[in-house]
Amino acid sequence: MFRRSRPQPAPTPGPDPRKSAALPPAETPDAARVLADLLSRPTPEGILEGALAQAVTLLGGQAQGYAVLRRGQDRVAAVFGYPRPLIGTALSGPWANMRPRLLTDGSRELYGLNPPEVVTLLDQAGMRDVPLSLVVPLSDRGRNLGALVLDRTSPEGISPVQQEAVTRWAGSVAPLLGLLDSRDEWRQATRQLASSLVEAVESRDFDSVGHGQAVTETALRLGRAVGLAERELEELWYAAMLHDIGKIQDEAGHAQIGANFLHGVPHLAQAQKAIRHHHERWDGAGEPDRLEGEDIPLYARILAVANASVHAGDLGRVKAQAGTELDPRLVGLLEKVSQDG
Repeated sequence: MFRRSRPQPAPTPGPDPRKSAALPPAETPDAARVLADLLSRPTPEGILEGALAQAVTLLGGQAQGYAVLRRGQDRVAAVFGYPRPLIGTALSGPWANMRPRLLTDGSRELYGLNPPEVVTLLDQAGMRDVPLSLVVPLSDRGRNLGALVLDRTSPEGISPVQQEAVTRWAGSVAPLLGLLDSRDEWRQATRQLASSLVEAVESRDFDSVGHGQAVTETALRLGRAVGLAERELEELWYAAMLHDIGKIQDEAGHAQIGANFLHGVPHLAQAQKAIRHHHERWDGAGEPDRLEGEDIPLYARILAVANASVHAGDLGRVKAQAGTELDPRLVGLLEKVSQDG
């Protein structure tokens, strides 16, 4: 039986890569943020908050907004830049026909559709003087789920390119909202988004395409051979699939950056440790913490062997690393499952 590592002190989180301002706003970190939100807060409200933040980024900033969900009566489900007391407010608005609209008269239509008590809330939120609003519907397979409403906070306009970017973004978020009622569908959604995100990162380097999937398949075979339970295999899947996700920012320090993507997702705490430590070495000469032997988390040792196997493409080269870089018992198991496979 393989011993789990002794508990390690919680690492000090580095800068949260989901909040980095150093990356172009329309590239893959948007999906990374939504994936992290979906994993940590699998609720429509959690997803919509991330969706609004990215939509504002796509508009180049200088905007704030709110999301409306259609649940019998339209209600505000999330806000960005507006006061949180708006959440839960029943609201009528210019999204009723569920088509994208650019409102050059700002909030005039919104004010005209709501009763005095709601207008008072809108005034308190500072919506009366909005110069320009973009309304983007959220729909999935013919179901009208709600809308994102983005309000300009400056005289700057909204270009057709920006409108199209926000509309595409809303189209990618909407299917997630329809999946959250079922755990199986939620699991499918998070796995699909994780795989898509990894493919986007790998596409930057042709030699890396398919690497995450290959490492995941090998890691799961090792995990089954070790005797991991289904719940543990589920967590190992995320660790393996996302082990190089930190390369979104840079090759250097990607293990620590990648681990930060799962910061705040308690049920994937072991996956976070595995990503952080998958470049440790059995002999203690690895990074980032120079852990040695079985002090290295088990999932991280499994990832190291699976990663080496995919990179080397040859069992003999992996066996040469046993006892120095890699857990020798896991390398032995790799040989066994390779012969059985």
